[in-house]
Amino acid sequence: MPEITMPKLSDTMTEGTLLRWHKKKGDKVEVGDILAEVETDKATMEMESFEEGSLADIFVPEGGKVLVGAALALVLKDGEKAGDKPKAAPAPAAAAAEAPTSRPAISSGRPLTPRARAAALRSGGGGAASGGNINAGIRVKSSPLARKIADARGVRLDAVKGTGPGGRIIAFDVESAQVGSPAPAAGSSPVAAILPTPIAGMPETKVPLSGMRRVIAERLLASKTQIPHFYLTIEIDAAPMMAFRKEYIAASGGKITFNDIALSAVARAAMQKPNVNAAFAGDAIIEYGSVNLSVAIAVEDGLVTPVIRDAQNLSLQQISAAVKDLATRARDKKLKPDEYAGGTITVSNLGSYGIEQFCAIVNPPQAAILAVGAIVKKPVVNSRDEIEIGHRMSITLSGDHRVVDGAVAAEYMTALRNLLEAPALLLL
Repeated sequence: MPEITMPKLSDTMTEGTLLRWHKKKGDKVEVGDILAEVETDKATMEMESFEEGSLADIFVPEGGKVLVGAALALVLKDGEKAGDKPKAAPAPAAAAAEAPTSRPAISSGRPLTPRARAAALRSGGGGAASGGNINAGIRVKSSPLARKIADARGVRLDAVKGTGPGGRIIAFDVESAQVGSPAPAAGSSPVAAILPTPIAGMPETKVPLSGMRRVIAERLLASKTQIPHFYLTIEIDAAPMMAFRKEYIAASGGKITFNDIALSAVARAAMQKPNVNAAFAGDAIIEYGSVNLSVAIAVEDGLVTPVIRDAQNLSLQQISAAVKDLATRARDKKLKPDEYAGGTITVSNLGSYGIEQFCAIVNPPQAAILAVGAIVKKPVVNSRDEIEIGHRMSITLSGDHRVVDGAVAAEYMTALRNLLEAPALLLL
């Protein structure tokens, strides 16, 4: 008598909206059949069945919001009978106070397989972690399996919020936590949000937070409060880019944008200076051997960052096509979960909005994000010490100082400048 539960369809998803059922009560269901459409904080996705039988009951109507892991429907095989209908999923506001009855093995990190879970459990007893483990001496309510998985993955239990009974940390909580989650500072306490009070005589409209906007708020607050940001800005001579783009289009017949050129250069420079193409992992720094380029794309509810994989190996035309495709499907909420996961460095470009320079917030767990501004005309001093009209573009790197030092970031920015001021190198 399998229950169909709300799957975790994105790394930041805590609840989903059941938009539309493709099956109705009493319909036959086969493995692979599309059961419903679910809207997450990032996309609208089809939910397929991993069970076969008859759809005996539907617990959530179309338009209903459901927590991850909560029951959506019931599928019965031939000869089975329905038991008690599971209680309705708790409202999001009350979710933290109740233990989820079931959780899918999908998380923001890499979920442990059953074999890995068993190996973690066999590695030690059920009490406090043994000497040398990251959680040695940390006393929090947690299940034995959760503690063993935490030690195996390098997750500090005192930085994990438990969703089990009485706030107990369970395996799902650890698998959903960032590797190397920072411990809370000594004597620290949560900072109360400063909320607006009504202003007499002021008309106002209260717009409820969408799932995407809520996640953006949580992640950016965590980034700015937990990651020590630093910023470096360079000004690029954009005249060579402009001439190169014109010649490229005339010669190839393919259209590319200045953003395409910038994306290609960011990826190539990251392979030359791999220290910025990295992530903080608690007791280690992970340097990636390929560049999965996260591209910030504005959508109706906020911002998503789909990923161009192995971007350093793609031609300008391939990068251009990938960006156009990802942007179109992001705005239509048609991205798949693996298309916005696994990024190693991010680019945000506001040049098309006329923004000359800005500082972006690091996209954790990545260590760097590039903020690209508009190409602008301005007076510059040439090599002959003469003032002339030039074309300049500003690029700012925001870095995680736990991973990237200022000198390393400066070397990366120099490599980036060299590519953008001699863009023909991107064709090699």
